[in-house]
Amino acid sequence: MTTLRIRLLASIPALLIAGAAHAQVPQADATSATDPTEAAAPEDIVVTGVAQGRNRLDTSVSVSSLDADLTAKIPPRNTAEILRNLPGVRVEASGGEGNANISVRGLPVASGGSKFLQLQEDGLPVLEFGDIIFGNADIFIRNDLSLARIESVRGGSASTFASNSPGGIINFISKTGEQDGGSFQLSSGIDYREYRADFAYGGHIDAQTRYELSGFYRLGDGPRDVGYDAMRGGQIKANITREFDRGYVRVYGKYLDDRSIAYLPNPVRVTGSDGEPTYQNIPGFSINEDTLHSRYIGSVLTLDGNNNPVRRNIGDGMHPVVKSVGFEGQYEIADGWNVTERFRYSDISGDFVSPFAAAVGDAQTTANGFAGAGAQLYYASGPLSGQRIANPGTVGGNGLLASVVLFDVDLKSLNNITNDLRVNGKVDLGGGALSIAAGIYNSRQDVKTDWLWTSFFQTVQGDGRSVLVDIRNAAGVSQTAGGTLYSASFFGNCCRRSYDMRYTTNAPFAQLGFEVGRLNIDGSLRYDFGSAKGSIAGDLPGAVTTRAQDINGDGVLSVAEQTVGFIPNNRTGIDYDYSYLSYSAGVNYRLSDTLAAFARYSRGGRVNADRLLFGPTINLQTGGLVNGSKPYDFVKQAEGGLKFSSGPIGLYATVFNARTQETNYLLSQQQFTSRDYEATGVELEGRFRRGPFSLSAAGTYTDATITRDATDATLNGNRPQRQAAFVYQATPQLDFGRVSFGANVIGTTSSYTQPVNQLKMPAYTQVNGFLLVRAADNVSFNLNANNIFNVKGITEAEDAAIPSNQLVRARSINGRTIAASVRFDF
Repeated sequence: MTTLRIRLLASIPALLIAGAAHAQVPQADATSATDPTEAAAPEDIVVTGVAQGRNRLDTSVSVSSLDADLTAKIPPRNTAEILRNLPGVRVEASGGEGNANISVRGLPVASGGSKFLQLQEDGLPVLEFGDIIFGNADIFIRNDLSLARIESVRGGSASTFASNSPGGIINFISKTGEQDGGSFQLSSGIDYREYRADFAYGGHIDAQTRYELSGFYRLGDGPRDVGYDAMRGGQIKANITREFDRGYVRVYGKYLDDRSIAYLPNPVRVTGSDGEPTYQNIPGFSINEDTLHSRYIGSVLTLDGNNNPVRRNIGDGMHPVVKSVGFEGQYEIADGWNVTERFRYSDISGDFVSPFAAAVGDAQTTANGFAGAGAQLYYASGPLSGQRIANPGTVGGNGLLASVVLFDVDLKSLNNITNDLRVNGKVDLGGGALSIAAGIYNSRQDVKTDWLWTSFFQTVQGDGRSVLVDIRNAAGVSQTAGGTLYSASFFGNCCRRSYDMRYTTNAPFAQLGFEVGRLNIDGSLRYDFGSAKGSIAGDLPGAVTTRAQDINGDGVLSVAEQTVGFIPNNRTGIDYDYSYLSYSAGVNYRLSDTLAAFARYSRGGRVNADRLLFGPTINLQTGGLVNGSKPYDFVKQAEGGLKFSSGPIGLYATVFNARTQETNYLLSQQQFTSRDYEATGVELEGRFRRGPFSLSAAGTYTDATITRDATDATLNGNRPQRQAAFVYQATPQLDFGRVSFGANVIGTTSSYTQPVNQLKMPAYTQVNGFLLVRAADNVSFNLNANNIFNVKGITEAEDAAIPSNQLVRARSINGRTIAASVRFDF
């Protein structure tokens, strides 16, 4: 059984140009419009949105697909992990159930999220912008039994598929009740505590009406022991489809309320040299199995967005609350001509709360640096709370203290409304055919968030046993409130901020495709225009963001209460407009029945949203753009390659070049950047099947450089941070009917932590495995292991070089976890 089924869409009016949710399979009668299904098309057939199949060798638009089969056999520990199996896609899946950094074909990931690559759910964007600060799009999507497949567009053709997606699109496509029946699944961690129940049921009400209902609920620590239910919540999705003679209509909804940990950089000891480092666990703390989250550090006292005292729960972690409803319909207005409408409204809110280690060092040295020579340390939480730490050199088993900033953000509203209307069809020209598509896309995206940061000192301990540490001066006067400071003291008292923004996007688009004999040519345009309106408040130039306040209400101003972070009432209005043009053109020639060649050139734009605010691009006096500034970035891409498909073998090679101009805000470094990048490389993918054995594999080589840095010319010519030269994946498996087993191998070569190109992150290979036993026709048991060899896969680090104390703050993939599940199909 092939784990990855790779499909290619036929042309620009295909699945994703207007954010289509599903592809249609070939029909015997091409004149009748029928509803798309989640059934897999034959591997050598590509599908369009007009019910006409085409061989995949006849098109220059490449789309890869992951069947839900892969996630069933090797369930990912977070949603982003599964995306590492997509060719050309680079995923730093070390942030937990969200907060991943995702890019494609060498495009930069200077900060976080998926800036140049859009995540979609059923053909419409999860969020209009994939890198909203503390609101990355992958936080608001979950993988469960509702998933039919995941499709991705790579390369420049995505520039006109959707707005703000010049690098690519990843689309999570839901089941729609095409097959009658359902499933119920119970899962449990074997060596970690997490329990989960999933269900899905769908089918036909009558010959023209079908439905799908699915969901999950889970509870537990998650893949790292924290001592409390860090993973808790679930999701319900439903849709109903009505078919008629010339089309279909569908309504659907989703409710997501889930909590999970956001793993931020943790301390790790690094020895050796910057160029050949060795990453080692700190005594009592494992970089790939532990986190600074703890059962003994549950909540903090701070001020909310209205500057009123509030207690915030660290256990809320990444807490998305999504309530969405949508409509989808298609109608054949004439033979081969269809109108398709898609609309969705999503009410999105929640929280992002997670500790960030601003510094890690010797406990006594840290205390002296904060409270002066002779500083005293006391336990402030946990079983020894209130006791003095007699020997700070042994605290936590390693003598270390972390100076932590709590990234605490109230996601008040990330609501969005999206609408996509299009018409497409084909004109027979006798010796050839002309395909035409046109439409308009509209969206409105809110970014309304309050940053409520605080700070505290804590021990560096794993297994959820870290505790707060109170620091007193030599005279015994506490300088903290039970280890806590009421501002982001370790971050320069930065980042008491409030955003109340609304971004509108409008984009008419059009495409022409011409097919004659073995030749296919297509070209498309997309014109984006929109506005940013609202206001911001906080640490603007000259603003005071701390004050003395009796925050705990005891009538006494303690030392910690002399510096309480608040959001000043200095709101600045923001109001500017933008517009830009994206285009793409491609050609494909069928060399033989099994071989084709293609080429494409594209230019795509991406609007910068909240990451521009508080920066040099915005005129804080007028709220508009600084003269000459543009609120968008361009990506220019050229690609070409060969495709071979014959029976059980498929081989595909693409050479690409991408040039990117980017402005960005690097949160952890409090730095605005303006850089140009260039990436050249080759992407290889293939499949093979013989008898019970199948293999899917892909690899991407990328030579990426910073060609211009506006503020630091010494970076010119350097490799972008975290950009490996080669990333790869392979999934071999054997399927004997009742028993299937296999592996999923994912790896990367080394990369640099920062653009100065000093400290390296070593190469690593992660091996996952599974054993699936079908005990009966409707009962199966699955045993799966993630990261079997427990490798430390460092994906990012804050430090540019090994510091004198050899303590680096970094993120690693999760260590080995083993889980089991039983599934009942009915």
